[in-house]
Amino acid sequence: MTRDNDKRLAQALLHPASVALYGASDDVGKMGGRPVQFLKHTGFAGRIYPINPRRGEIQGLKAWPSLQSLPEVPDQVFVLTPTETVIPAVRECAALGVKVVTILASGFSESGAEGAAREDELRRIARETGIRILGPSSLGVVNPRTGLVLTANAAFAEPDLPPGKVFVASHSGSMIGALVSRGKARGVGFAGLVSVGSEVDLNVGEICAATLDDPAIEGYLLFLESLRHGPALRAFARAAQRAGKPVIAYKLGRSAAAAEMATTHTGAIAGEDDIADAFLKDMGVARVGVLEALLETFPLARRIPLENQPKRVGVVTTTGGGAAMAVEQLGIRGVVVEPPSNDTLKRLEQAGLPCTPGRVLDMTLAGTRYETMKATLDILLTAPEFDLVLAVVGSSARFQPQLAVKPIVECAAQPKPLAAMLVPDAPEALAALTAAGVPCFRTPEACGDAIAAVLARRRPGQEPVLPAPGPTRTLSEADAYGVLDQLGVPHAPVALCCFGEAPAPLPFAYPVVAKVCSAEIPHKTEVGGVLLNIGSDEELAAALATLRRNLDERAPQAACDEVLVQPMQKGLAEVLVGYRVDVDAGPIVMLAAGGIWAEVARDRSIRLAPVTVETAREMVAEVNALKPLAGLRGKARGDLEALARTVSALSQLALKPEMRIAEAEVNPLLGLPEGQGVVGVDALVFQRD
Repeated sequence: MTRDNDKRLAQALLHPASVALYGASDDVGKMGGRPVQFLKHTGFAGRIYPINPRRGEIQGLKAWPSLQSLPEVPDQVFVLTPTETVIPAVRECAALGVKVVTILASGFSESGAEGAAREDELRRIARETGIRILGPSSLGVVNPRTGLVLTANAAFAEPDLPPGKVFVASHSGSMIGALVSRGKARGVGFAGLVSVGSEVDLNVGEICAATLDDPAIEGYLLFLESLRHGPALRAFARAAQRAGKPVIAYKLGRSAAAAEMATTHTGAIAGEDDIADAFLKDMGVARVGVLEALLETFPLARRIPLENQPKRVGVVTTTGGGAAMAVEQLGIRGVVVEPPSNDTLKRLEQAGLPCTPGRVLDMTLAGTRYETMKATLDILLTAPEFDLVLAVVGSSARFQPQLAVKPIVECAAQPKPLAAMLVPDAPEALAALTAAGVPCFRTPEACGDAIAAVLARRRPGQEPVLPAPGPTRTLSEADAYGVLDQLGVPHAPVALCCFGEAPAPLPFAYPVVAKVCSAEIPHKTEVGGVLLNIGSDEELAAALATLRRNLDERAPQAACDEVLVQPMQKGLAEVLVGYRVDVDAGPIVMLAAGGIWAEVARDRSIRLAPVTVETAREMVAEVNALKPLAGLRGKARGDLEALARTVSALSQLALKPEMRIAEAEVNPLLGLPEGQGVVGVDALVFQRD
């Protein structure tokens, strides 16, 4: 989509000069009556055209019998009529040249085959005519800056909607109303809100991308029910990162069971939501898991550029219990609070300030004095061991904000980020902090969630180049090793034997393993296709005969003429390295603990592919089963650097569309002692035809 198209879409969607309400009602209690009421009450400056052939007037406005009868072509039409009338209405809009049509009705792909057919027809109309469709199941569009409250959401009866700097795109229509009411209570306004519904045409990524040039929009809040239209969301996230506009997302699905998405372990272990989580973080999006944090994270994300985000958090408090809650919520999310250094404690002591050593600088009641808190913050905000300082304020925040809260406000402009959590219910203090641009939190859960989400963001890596879509076929293990060879992924040496022929001398020593080798048998153990610890030529000949019998009994239909032989090998650890092209997220690479417990333990690290060796090192550090290989408690050190190089090498499939690989897995990959590398002893590859 070009920037000119973006501007036209943003204009029609958020700044329309005229809107038509197709099926408007005179009854403000009905869905069809609310948008008229809202537009009148908010002072929308554009022209409003209620469409209702049975009435001459709607809520004091002239009603028009049809779209064709209007004196102009409206920029946007909100279709408020039932499902069966939607397609004729959209056709009529397209024929007139309407730019955007929003559909309130449901009853499309979610309702079965008939609804799916209706949805396909909407796509066809959009594709052939160029009209843009928002919905179905969209509750509409709101722009508080212009009074455009084109929505059927009852929550927008709320008077005096505060404008703000963040734009909201939500799969859930009810959520835009919930955010407005919650935001108003916190003094948080919005630069626009869109209920995207089913995304039959316009999607979250495309809508947000169209607004990136709007200087009044400084960041984005996304409420996602799924990760649909991944490429558009990816393009938007990259563009938002370049524009310096942070993106915060709340995505449903954390508790969903892992889906078996392929015949490999990679799909089963990763799970749909885990892939979405990696996608969001790798695209620089702060994914929160607490609804309140969705509203509260933006000031922190804006204060901490993605290119220079902090890792070390310091906490100062006037209440030990309140700080303990914040530290705990950070800790369970993997954020470790740093204690003040000896040099910082010495500076505090020299200034006559509380300086008790500990994880948290607890000032107790002394911190409720303005002079004490201000002087302490001045020192902490220049302490080199902290990248972010969190001030936790107790009871004084409610009735005496001039004591401990005022100095926080005054320190807001210092170069180092400063955030605050207030333990009591202190709306006036929160409002003052919010107005000053200080990231502030009402609960320890939202505080921990927001800080962890911002710190978990990663700078987007290299853009993948995908192969053409199409059906896939399984490669034999021998051919799979050929793919690994092209990538530089090490594997055990291989010899091939044919059934019915005497095995040739092996190029490696016994003992060996013998495995049936066929593209039609990806899971060899299920058919008795693997025999271990073969110690001689005679045993190998007998093993070939056994494998043949097993195939005849358990997989007689499978074509298999070869047996793959490899030397038996042991390593310090077994891991799984997998690559797959996810339908929404695109290429991913996964490193996981291997062995029989791989799917149970779900001990893994996931990134969007490709990854650098540096990123692969981070992945290695995230897999708990590999920590002993770092020499933990005297254990033998493994070659973790070779493992990182291997993860990076496999991920380069994302840049090699000519290889047409949809999925590849090395399982197990054996980790050898330090300096000896890693070696794959089984591989499974799916290639596009």
